[in-house]
Amino acid sequence: MDLFADPVRAVLLLWATPGLIVAVAFLAFGIDRIDHAAVGAYAFRPLLIPGIILLWPLVAWRWAVLARKRGE
Repeated sequence: MDLFADPVRAVLLLWATPGLIVAVAFLAFGIDRIDHAAVGAYAFRPLLIPGIILLWPLVAWRWAVLARKRGE
């Protein structure tokens, strides 16, 4: 069974893969810098993974904008 034979599955895979990478990176390194209330709150982070995977371009863009503002 070829994974890319089904175009819907291929699109979902191509969307979810970078989304999972962004989710792991953001939850490991970015959330503490963006939201100070999230420091030390590790129990709720797995609940954010589906939303970050779905909205990963927005999360990555917002993370970059806020990181750039903090660097100025």
